[in-house]
Amino acid sequence: MAGVKLANVQKSFADVHVLKDINLQINDGEFVVFVGPSGCGKSTLLRTIAGLEEITSGTLHIGTELVNDVPPSDRGVAMVFQSYALYPHMNLFDNMAFGLQLAKVPKDEIAKLVHSAAKTLNIDHLLDRKPKALSGGQRQRVAIGRAIVRKPDVFLFDEPLSNLDTELRVRMRYEFAKLHEDLKTTMIYVTHDQVEAMTLADRIVVLRDGRIEQVGTPMELYENPVNEFVAGFIGSPRMNFLKGEIANVQGDEASVKLTNGTTVNAKISSPASSSIAQVNLGVRPENIRIDNQSKSVACPVKFVESLGSQTQIYCEMPGMEELLTVVVNGTVRVKAGDIVPLAWNSDDCYVFGADGKALTQRTTQAMRAAA
Repeated sequence: MAGVKLANVQKSFADVHVLKDINLQINDGEFVVFVGPSGCGKSTLLRTIAGLEEITSGTLHIGTELVNDVPPSDRGVAMVFQSYALYPHMNLFDNMAFGLQLAKVPKDEIAKLVHSAAKTLNIDHLLDRKPKALSGGQRQRVAIGRAIVRKPDVFLFDEPLSNLDTELRVRMRYEFAKLHEDLKTTMIYVTHDQVEAMTLADRIVVLRDGRIEQVGTPMELYENPVNEFVAGFIGSPRMNFLKGEIANVQGDEASVKLTNGTTVNAKISSPASSSIAQVNLGVRPENIRIDNQSKSVACPVKFVESLGSQTQIYCEMPGMEELLTVVVNGTVRVKAGDIVPLAWNSDDCYVFGADGKALTQRTTQAMRAAA
C-alpha cells in the first residue's frame, strides 16, 4: 500500500490548461473521491496519477517514489474504467488472469490470485462463464477483480458505476465500501454522482476548472463549505441562494435584507462590515420547514415532486427570481397553487460574499465529535 502526493501539478494540452496548481496529499489506505462538474479535470487528474497522461509540471509521488517519468505498468497502480473492456471470447478466469499471464506469473500463483479475488467479489462460482452471460454488475466485478489480482498499491476508479441502473448502483456502492474495508488499500475514485461521493469517501476533493476548491470529509463539505460553489455542489437538492445585502452586524449575527425587502438573520464568522455589502444567503432545502408562525413567509407552490419518504416542493418566494426548493416529510400533502408558510432558523443559514467566499463557518459534526 502507498499514499499519493501531488505538488504544484499542472497539465496542459497545447494552450489549454486542464490542471492548475494541484496540491493534494492522499494518505495510505484512504478512500478519496474526486467530484466536480463535467470538464473540471477530475478524470485527467486520475489519469496523470495512473501515468496515462504526462504531467506538464510539478511532482507526483506514490509512496516515497517520484513517479513523474515512471511508466504506468511500474507505478503500482491498477485502474478500472467506466467501460468494462472484457475480452468477449474469454471466460471470467482468463479475463482476470490475462495480465498475470503476460507478466509470466507462474500458473499456480495465477490460479491462487484469481480464485482469491473472485471469492472477495462473490463471483467465484462464475469463473467458467463468458462476459455475455453476466449482468452489468457482475461484469464490473470482473473488471475490479482484474485489478485486484495485480495487488496494486493504489486503486484508481474512473466512474465505474455510471453504466449501471439505479438499483444496481446502490448495491455496487456497498460492494466498493466492503472492498475497501477488506483490502485496506488506497483508493481514488472519480464520479459525477455526489451520492456516491458522500457514501463512499473518507475525504472528497471538489474540483472546478482544473483547480481544487475544497478537500474534506463528506460532512465537512456539507456543513462547512468554503464558498458558494461547494455549497451548491454538495447536497441534493442543491442549496437555495437568495440575493441580498448586509444591513447590520451585531457580533456573530448579520441582518441580511433580501432583494424583496424581507430581512433574515444569519450567523457569520468572517469579519464583515456593518455597512451595506452585497451577499447571497444560502439555506438548504431540508432546513426549510412549513411553519405558520409570525416570521414565516407565505409562498405559492409552483410544482411538487412526491418521492415517497419525502416530498420536494418548489415555491415562488415573493419578489425573488429563483424558485425556492423545500424538502419535507412525504406525509405532507401539498399541491401546485397552494400557499405555504415557510420558515427557517438563522443557525441554518449561510452567507456568501460577492466573491463567493463563505462568511459563515461552523463546527462540523466530525470536529464536535473530536472535541
